[in-house]
Order: sequence, then C-alpha cells, then structure tokens
Amino acid sequence: MSRRVALSVVAGVVLLGGAGAFVLARAGEQSPASAHSTARYSAPDGNRDGSLVFVTDVTESSGVKSVKVLAWPQQSSLAEKRPTAEDMAAAETAVCKPAGQDTLRCTYTVRVTDADAKSSPRGTWYVAVLVTGKDGTTTLNTEAADFTVR
Repeated sequence: MSRRVALSVVAGVVLLGGAGAFVLARAGEQSPASAHSTARYSAPDGNRDGSLVFVTDVTESSGVKSVKVLAWPQQSSLAEKRPTAEDMAAAETAVCKPAGQDTLRCTYTVRVTDADAKSSPRGTWYVAVLVTGKDGTTTLNTEAADFTVR
C-alpha cells in the first residue's frame, strides 16, 4: 500500500470517527419525547365517580424535570389556537416512574364527579403534554391522546 493511500485511509477513519462522535453527541442533545400515549375516560356511574387516566412514556437523555398534562375539548377556544407552552405552565403534573434507560412511565389521573361530567362539553377531547428536560429543553404535543365524553 502506498503512503498516499495509507494516509487517505487514516484520514477517512478519522473523519468517519469524528462524524460518529458528532452523531452520538447530537443524539444526547435531542429534545424530550413522549410516546405510546393513551387516555382512558370513565364517566361517573350512580354514586361512583369517574376518572381520566393518561399514560405516556417519556424519554430524555438529560433527565426529566416535569411532565405537564392538560385535557381540552375539541369544541373550545383551544381548538383554534392549540394549547401553548405558556398555557401548559398552569397545567397539572403527571407522576413519573422509571421504565428503562432514559425512559419514564408518566401517569396523570383525575377524578371526574357527576357535576364535572354534566358541565363538560360532549364529544372529542385531546390531551396535551409538555415535557421539560433537566437541561431546559421542552417538547409540546397538543394531541398526545384523545378520548370521548358522551
């Protein structure tokens, strides 16, 4: 192998190694993400309260600072503008538990009384979720899951 070819091979290995390190570093800087989100709504029945249970898996390489959850009806003012990060600041926080490397399973549960159900708009509702990483990065999904109020 000539010296020029050997130098080209070494330069290529160094370049590819640098690119690989960049990709790995970049992967560590990705925004937080939620996945596999589900919402289950149970209406009150007789003397028994109903509930809304929202579950999502959250990944964030820096760690998770908070997961905020907001349920909103399709037939509302939020339907036109969608919830914003500012709207989510006052939202309630989900409870998160480890579910694997860099992954948390986050659950939000709220009791639904008969009075709540009677005053709630009928139809499709969406669940918005705002994930904030310990490094300050955020991801907002305004339609992480949906459910129907009848």
